[in-house]
Amino acid sequence: MLKELAMTCLAGAAVLPAVMARVRLSRAKHPSLTGHARMSRWLARQMPAYAFEGEQFFGSDGAGPALRRLRQEAFAGLSAGAATRAPRSLAMTEGMESGISDLQFTRAYRVPFQYADHFRGHYQLGGVATATAGVCVTDADGNSSIDLTGSYGVNLFGYDFYKRCIEDGAALVRELGPVLGSYHPVIADNVRRLQAVSGMEEVSFHMSGTEAVMQAVRLARYHTRREKLVRFCGSYHGWWDDVQPGVGTPRRVDAVYTLREMHARTLKVLETRHDIACVLVNPLQSLHPNSAAPGDSSLLAGDRTAGVDRAAYAAWLRQLREVCTRRGIVLIFDEVFVGFRVARGGAQEYFGVQADMVTYGKSLGGGLPVGVVCGSAALMRRFRNDRPADICFARGTFNSHPYVMGAMNAFLRRLDDPDIRATYDALGVWDERAEALNRRLAEGQFPVRVANLVSIWTICYSVPSRYNWMFQFYLRQEGLALSWVGSGRVVFSHNFSDLDFEEVASRVLRAAERMRDGGWWWFPEGATNATVRRQVLLEMLAARVRGRAHRGVSVTTGSNRSPLSASSGER
Repeated sequence: MLKELAMTCLAGAAVLPAVMARVRLSRAKHPSLTGHARMSRWLARQMPAYAFEGEQFFGSDGAGPALRRLRQEAFAGLSAGAATRAPRSLAMTEGMESGISDLQFTRAYRVPFQYADHFRGHYQLGGVATATAGVCVTDADGNSSIDLTGSYGVNLFGYDFYKRCIEDGAALVRELGPVLGSYHPVIADNVRRLQAVSGMEEVSFHMSGTEAVMQAVRLARYHTRREKLVRFCGSYHGWWDDVQPGVGTPRRVDAVYTLREMHARTLKVLETRHDIACVLVNPLQSLHPNSAAPGDSSLLAGDRTAGVDRAAYAAWLRQLREVCTRRGIVLIFDEVFVGFRVARGGAQEYFGVQADMVTYGKSLGGGLPVGVVCGSAALMRRFRNDRPADICFARGTFNSHPYVMGAMNAFLRRLDDPDIRATYDALGVWDERAEALNRRLAEGQFPVRVANLVSIWTICYSVPSRYNWMFQFYLRQEGLALSWVGSGRVVFSHNFSDLDFEEVASRVLRAAERMRDGGWWWFPEGATNATVRRQVLLEMLAARVRGRAHRGVSVTTGSNRSPLSASSGER
């Protein structure tokens, strides 16, 4: 009996460390769905489709008849204005949509799905641009809008700057043409300049930021002989499976841990586990730690929050640096978006922390597609001298494409221009501009504020309105060009003068006034963001029940409605 008890105790003691490690890992995950990939994918499959049509579209928050009519008139005005302003661009966009899956996706997810059907049926938005100049972009109808898209981060110094980079880069390599495999001499200068900027020893060229991150992670796994990757809740590192384990990835991903950013429990996991190859950091998350990149398609209340505490985030990165050094974990900074924008030396310089590897993209290509990995010589090596068959393969047909390398060289050389260096010395102006705009919004008693990481901004709302997402269309009406995520991500190029920004601020204020006059910021007395979320949850449960009931109805009853139309309440 004693022997059996002793064996049981020994078995329990052997299992206990693994159990404790699992508990520590679970506690380090963010408690939201974005921190639990399997649960989020399961819930996404369960979420029913339902749509607001007619009166419901304008009164989903309980608005009375008068307010619904006011909103309907305002929406009709927006729709008519868009159609009148850009008929040619709208026609061209509609003609392309059936053949471009990306366009179909962005159109479907520009607003919350409950409102999408009615919205798409009554409001059309063109996506055709023909020219740029200064801080403006021109559409196919000749309309000029102030560009706040930043071309998803590419446009750092202004489109005129990149036009010159592309032209000068093409001239550098024109005699070679698109020769692949051989290196154009300009690459040597690119490597030297990237070594200086990144503080790293070696460089690897790729065709996109996603590819660069893939290669950095692969090298980290190769050299550590460990498999697990740690990323942080809400961060984005491209569209490949291992860094997007939740909604959006069709398969189960087990080689990644999604943990809480800026949390002691995460540090404890890193300190105690033996299977972690690398930690992947997107410094853009300093703007909204542990929250997914904001977009109006998921904005159902006023609970979007943002704001950078530079000192706190720098302290967090230093803690990561220390634990990764002790544990032999590769610390990777994904600077595809923020690189060269927040500082000349990127986030490493901005936060004062050196990574083991860093990835770049976006603006670095001088306007052409590019991804770059920079790292120490030991980490960048793809083979072992003592094991000739043990390699880490990574090649791409278009890596180091001469025209991309030429445009990159034009970009890197311009970083040394006195005028460009002056823009880095004056980056504090973006904080001043955000503060000034917030003061004016507060003076106008508008429930809107902006938060920024240098020239990357997001718009936040202080009221629990179900229609905050409508603000993007008033901004567009005022001639402000936004990306498909709307007010969630506003990216300025650094060639905005004070006069240019004053025009933007005036248009934002006019848009806010029209949004308020349209009745979209009304909300029921006592409503909070929590009550809005509960209301949405109840709607989903009701739609799911209706969907089950509908599936149980025989076709011979004459019912041919889909669950989507059955939830509209208007038919």
